[in-house]
Amino acid sequence: MDLLQFEARDLYFEQPDAPEVTALIKQSSENYAAGEGELPLLQAYLRAPESLNVLVALNRFYYYQHRLQEALLISERALGLIRRDVEFPEDWRELSVELIENAPKERLTRVRLYLFTLKSVGFLHMRLHDLGLCEAIFAKIVEVDAKDRIGALPLLELARRLSAETAACA
Repeated sequence: MDLLQFEARDLYFEQPDAPEVTALIKQSSENYAAGEGELPLLQAYLRAPESLNVLVALNRFYYYQHRLQEALLISERALGLIRRDVEFPEDWRELSVELIENAPKERLTRVRLYLFTLKSVGFLHMRLHDLGLCEAIFAKIVEVDAKDRIGALPLLELARRLSAETAACA
């Protein structure tokens, strides 16, 4: 299955949130420069813990604040929600080409979102110097995405190079 040949539907950012949640996300972005962006996002999360809009906003906030552990927790939370939507196994290690190919066509947008979110989890692990885990994540994505539509191959190569350099310095 070519992960670029799909009709985009069910995009997470098109899913409406309650008006107060949307207002809190907006308030957070307006207050970011003043250093007061986190509280509105946390309030939005408490009101809509399964909103991908909220989770993406929280992830970006923490990532840009260089709070990588928090960004990782949020990415993992989002991955779990998306996984449930596409009925993938709880453990990403069990993901297979067959699961991707057998996913209903109307869920392909969510399958791509799952893979991009897993890539984000891998990238955060790389930034946190957990090279073994990030390499395993990127290798899994490359395994199920033979045409590298998600773009994990360069990250896998980088993770392997960093692992080799780390081993050579030890």
